[in-house]
Amino acid sequence: MRRGWSRWAVGAVAVGLLAGCSGGAEKNTSLADDGGGPAARAPGAGGGAPGYVKGGEEGGGADREPSAPADFRSTFALDVDTASYSYAKRTVRGGALPEPGTVRTEEFVNSFPQGYKRPTGDGFSVTADGARTGDGWSLMRVGLATGQENMDAPRKPAALTFVLDVSGSMAEPGRLDLVKDALRMAARELGPKDSVSLVTFSGEAETVLPMTRLDDGGRQRLRGAVAELEPQDSTNLGAGVREGYAQAAGHRRAGATNRVVLLSDALANTGDTDANEILRGVESHRKEHGITLFGVGVGSDYGDALMERLANRGDGHTAYISGKKEAREVFVERLPRNIGLRARDAKAQVAFDPETVERFRLLGYENRAVANEDFRDDRVDGGEIGPGHTVTALYAVRLKEAARDTDGRAATATVRWLDPGNRKPREKARTVDAAELTGGEIWSKPGGSSEGGGKGEEISPRLRLAAVAAYFADYLRAREPGGPAEHTETQESPHAPEPPEGDVAGASPLPGAPPPGALRAHAARVADETGDRSAAELSRVIGKAMRLK
Repeated sequence: MRRGWSRWAVGAVAVGLLAGCSGGAEKNTSLADDGGGPAARAPGAGGGAPGYVKGGEEGGGADREPSAPADFRSTFALDVDTASYSYAKRTVRGGALPEPGTVRTEEFVNSFPQGYKRPTGDGFSVTADGARTGDGWSLMRVGLATGQENMDAPRKPAALTFVLDVSGSMAEPGRLDLVKDALRMAARELGPKDSVSLVTFSGEAETVLPMTRLDDGGRQRLRGAVAELEPQDSTNLGAGVREGYAQAAGHRRAGATNRVVLLSDALANTGDTDANEILRGVESHRKEHGITLFGVGVGSDYGDALMERLANRGDGHTAYISGKKEAREVFVERLPRNIGLRARDAKAQVAFDPETVERFRLLGYENRAVANEDFRDDRVDGGEIGPGHTVTALYAVRLKEAARDTDGRAATATVRWLDPGNRKPREKARTVDAAELTGGEIWSKPGGSSEGGGKGEEISPRLRLAAVAAYFADYLRAREPGGPAEHTETQESPHAPEPPEGDVAGASPLPGAPPPGALRAHAARVADETGDRSAAELSRVIGKAMRLK
């Protein structure tokens, strides 16, 4: 995927939450076109950082609204991964803080329900809202959601190749034993027309169950193969991935969902340990055979970065499981959703109005960035999104002072995808007015009271929960207690002030960030208001992380 990046500069912080859930009325348009070719490049887009022009210049390019200068656009491939948050929970419970590089903000936010309105059929609903966070900043949430799977309707069959790590490191409790439980769950949930194969790898890779339909005794053969799995020695991840894709390609079923499901701690230590070589093999099978990857991580020591790169290159998703509850969520609730498709190569672009917006920053999606001019180039990879999925992204937005009490347009959020059946491109968009970002304060309480003072119209508890998740991720990325966060390159508006002498570019914390104790209380409050157990769990994890710092 061709990426477009901008340097994080201290002081230019704007958080927009693009979330695939729905709430509130939509003000959007739905577009379909038959071209599918690349959009015209915005004038001046070749200057400066990739995809950017000087703020305030006339934008152009695509012959459709909205248009905005390239440096006031933010573009990324959709992502529904949640592994980063699941792994952080396990690490904190184990008495340690996660490494900052394993904390991906979008995966924290996407781990929580947002309650968005869903569309019927394929494609997306687009919703947006926001609230003030203080000092002239607002938090904007844009939500994308796909329709739920109709469990009564027939679905196309799946051909799944399970690639299992049986190396010595998988002997630790919560690794191979958990993988075996997960596969038993999958055996119960998959349909009789589905096919599965089972590949194991340690020092070498071996196909222990060739591609087998689950009717006519196939389900029992799968259970028998799983029961015999035992941990062995080293981890030749490259061999396992190659054998798994060879099985999937050799038994590819036309008209079916063909997917490799990798279950591993992703700690390669023998054979081909070059990540780039493994990644190239994954990408070639995706391009040649349309085989996608679903990566499931296990273990307290976990190769998070490699698993994420494998899933990104394989047009797939990642999840992390540390217990039977999470295994059930992944293999009983989520795996069926990952079999069907609602959208191929889905991308989002948010175009901010430079007459209204002074600064913005997309929070997260650093590894999913797309060059602005590639938004409508359907040769550039996006994300594969199944039924029942939601995508959430946050933008911190600073409106120009004169625009804070107006109804002017602040941004337009557009999602583009290819129809999973005919592969024609489609789009849906929603305009966000400035007033939607300034009507209330993010931590306001029912009845209009606000912890920050001033006007305080009631804010959606789901927006507040998303904010808590994002701020908590930023807290975990901090280099030291109370210090600035370790950020990678981030999509943001131009013309930010230079970082103070001795500081590191990208070290600015999010605007309006509450202290961790307040975040814990806000999560608990959402749990009380909504009965959401995931919010209560987040509150407990924040409390534990505070004690570890």
